[in-house]
Amino acid sequence: MKRLDPATAPEKPVAIVIGAGFGGLAAAMRLGAKGYRVVVIDRLDMVGGRASSFHEGGHRFDLGPTIVTVPQVFRELWAACGRDFDADVDLRAVDPFYTIRFPDGSAFTASQDAERMRAEVARLSPGDLAGYDRFMEDSRRRYSFGFEDLGRRSMHKLWDLIKVLPTFGMLRADRSVYAHAARRVKDERLRMALSFHPLFIGGDPTHVTSMYILVSYLEKAFGVHYAMGGAGALARAMADVVEDQGGSIRLDTTVKRVTMHAGRASGVLLEDGETVRADIVVSNADAGHTYEHLLARPKRRWTPARLKRTRWSMGLFVWYFGTKGTRQMWSDVGHHTIVNGPRYRGLLRDIFIKGELAEDMSLYVHRPSVVDHTCAPEGDDTFYALSPVPHLGHANPVDWAEEAERYRQKVQAVLEERLLPGLGEHLGPQRILTPADFESRYLSPNGSAFSIEPRILQSAWFRPHNVSEEVEGLYLVGAGTHPGAGLPGVVSSAEVLGKLVPDAAELVT
Repeated sequence: MKRLDPATAPEKPVAIVIGAGFGGLAAAMRLGAKGYRVVVIDRLDMVGGRASSFHEGGHRFDLGPTIVTVPQVFRELWAACGRDFDADVDLRAVDPFYTIRFPDGSAFTASQDAERMRAEVARLSPGDLAGYDRFMEDSRRRYSFGFEDLGRRSMHKLWDLIKVLPTFGMLRADRSVYAHAARRVKDERLRMALSFHPLFIGGDPTHVTSMYILVSYLEKAFGVHYAMGGAGALARAMADVVEDQGGSIRLDTTVKRVTMHAGRASGVLLEDGETVRADIVVSNADAGHTYEHLLARPKRRWTPARLKRTRWSMGLFVWYFGTKGTRQMWSDVGHHTIVNGPRYRGLLRDIFIKGELAEDMSLYVHRPSVVDHTCAPEGDDTFYALSPVPHLGHANPVDWAEEAERYRQKVQAVLEERLLPGLGEHLGPQRILTPADFESRYLSPNGSAFSIEPRILQSAWFRPHNVSEEVEGLYLVGAGTHPGAGLPGVVSSAEVLGKLVPDAAELVT
């Protein structure tokens, strides 16, 4: 990296971060701790990216992440900034984590306690207990290698990949998450319960590498948590740290292009014509959007043709709704519930491979008001129901302008039948987000919810790198980069960034 002339250098080198999602805010914190004057630019009117929210009728609807796993990555991030995470954020353990409701009326409740989990497995399928124990040991080994090792260092050099290929082979990274679960347990309900987690980061469990079974151990080791005030409160706490470090955050501002001088990133051009100069630029925009729209020069690796061939994560249909006078109703419905549909693998094929909107569905239901009473008026509830659906890049994409209300009614019917009887009589304010909204609101390619799907040949070295191979001085963080989507992934991408970018003092010496 070129050194700045001390006689002409500003008091602090400037770093621009495009996007105030969790990856961008974590990157800004890391860069602030390294001595940069950070400017974060986001096109939304609030920080948080997908973790933004809206308020209506006394309800707060959190649009994106609902849980915090591996809170240690946040504590380490705060510590790197000389701060105490727990003094700034009220994080509560969620127990149980979630309940999966199957079409036959049975259920599986996941928790952190190992013996309670083994009892749940034995209750559903006693013959699978030994296989479950083996699965959890498999998960632990993959966590140690995949998260603590690969997930916390850069994978931008081909040699980094070559060195770990033997371990990938030993751990059977070529096998899918579902296939690995199927080798350990026979009950189809348990196979679903042990393999669905890649959906939380946009991956098809029947095709995503089995390295992602590490999530089962991750949940056991660190638990599942909820940030009081919602994920948006966590994002605002991150923004406070950035501003306390002397950084600034510009909202309602759209970056049109990364500018370059002498072959390296020199700042950004805003949509209104303003140019903002910088010594380094970090993009938390989707990696696909960054390479296709924010760079003017021809691409070497992430060309439009390459991006077109890329497999993207699924889309999401999310119905946010409030209910009136229901706080004491549905007492068996907790913070997180998964309403599993009549098909598992068939539905995944419709969503990821065929790109068809199926008549049946599986739903993830979030009810934060059982824990956080600030998100709903007294006695009321706030919900969201999420259905994985095809992204917009398939041959015959769903016309959500025509389909959204019909599909919402189907979601409501499933909820009334299987989880929330009488729901229609208590409905309050509501809103819908579809893949079309993800495309327009978050500039997500194909309206995908989690950027590039984490298949084996789209992970580690094969994924967009945290340091751009296209432009010197450009770095990338967030779901579309290494190590991947999910809060631990995007926060870890900023940790990797911190290891790649020199301290600000090095630029002025």
